[in-house]
Amino acid sequence: MTEPVDPDVDVAEARQRRESRRAHYGALAVIAAGGAIGAGARYGAALLWPTAAGSFPWTTLGVNASGSLLIGIFLVALTEAWTAPAWVRPFFATGVLGGFTTFSTYCLDIERLVTGGRADLALGYLVATPAAALAAVAAGAWATRRLLAATTARRTR
Repeated sequence: MTEPVDPDVDVAEARQRRESRRAHYGALAVIAAGGAIGAGARYGAALLWPTAAGSFPWTTLGVNASGSLLIGIFLVALTEAWTAPAWVRPFFATGVLGGFTTFSTYCLDIERLVTGGRADLALGYLVATPAAALAAVAAGAWATRRLLAATTARRTR
């Protein structure tokens, strides 16, 4: 299987290969900048609401659920209502919200709960986090679509 290629780019020509590669650097830069902001916000949440050893990791669950809610809101608004510059989606959705949500910490929390003898909490957390994240993204998308439809209906009256 081969990667898709832009039909306007002749990959046999070195100059066009360099230009194509250079175009990705801007996207990577905005994702990295957004990721730094999102990870900083997540770190701030962990400092504000620390989780005691052996207790349910409410902060991580809240961060993942709220980040998923924002992803649902943002992507519906961006794809169905507004036109934004090309860098906005990778900056905010992939960078900021990708850096804010933390499924690696989710896995680490599960491991810590199990090794700390709290398999019951680990199992509940294992199920609760993806369920909350999926429910939040669906709720965000649904609410945003309803709001957009109501706004459109009000304008047409």
